[in-house]
Amino acid sequence: MYILGVSAYYHDSAACLLKDGVIIAAAQEERFTRKKHDESFPINAIKFCLKEAKISSAELSHIVFYEKPFIKFERLLETYLAFAPKGFKSFAAAMPVWVTEKLFQKSSITRELSKIFDKSVNWRDRLLFSEHHLSHAASAFYPSPFENAAILTLDGVGEWTTTSLAIGKGKTIRVLDEIHFPHSLGLLYSAFTYYTGFKVNSGEYKVMGLAPYGEPKYSELITEKLVHIAKDGSFQLDMSYFDYATGLTMTNQKFNALFGGPPALQSLN
Repeated sequence: MYILGVSAYYHDSAACLLKDGVIIAAAQEERFTRKKHDESFPINAIKFCLKEAKISSAELSHIVFYEKPFIKFERLLETYLAFAPKGFKSFAAAMPVWVTEKLFQKSSITRELSKIFDKSVNWRDRLLFSEHHLSHAASAFYPSPFENAAILTLDGVGEWTTTSLAIGKGKTIRVLDEIHFPHSLGLLYSAFTYYTGFKVNSGEYKVMGLAPYGEPKYSELITEKLVHIAKDGSFQLDMSYFDYATGLTMTNQKFNALFGGPPALQSLN
């Protein structure tokens, strides 16, 4: 059985082809287009995967997208309603794109597949959607050498989830607990990426690379003011310091005052 995994429309679009659970080929679209963090539908990466496997598109049993757009849209709507009328400008900027493109991603993906694949196949029937953090957990556990493992995932945000704890056993993954948006260590990291002058969803690796050259002089301030860590390891952010839930920037004036000044100007990324 051949299964094609696809990510697109956010950043670093890519494709991965599996045969009976074994990775045959994988590639990011930017490797072909030479566009850093290319978010477009990964046509070139998909073609590469099929060429490496020497198969036709009709031999694909399923095509799986890495998240569920409708649940993500639900999160956006509920967040804006919870903070209303604050955040209207961000809401007004996001909605046109969602209503015209992102909300109907199944149709968009099917249309793209029909451009490059066998048109006699009903690709809509073969297209499946996985939850974002389950996709992360699967990408870590299934290629690993372990039959059983605890799986911890942390990122910005998927549909609602920002952090998940799961148990992998054989072919199954069972999610035990989750932390939901807006409380996110990934978005906390992106807040500092933004504050130090780098581009969010692009420059985080630069911040990570620079970190060993600094001193942790703000660590106590962060844990005292920004993040509350419970005894069980769960956490909450003090959202009064952040603007990402409904605003157009990651941080706000209160965050700036805490760290002694406004964000650095955005650098070239």
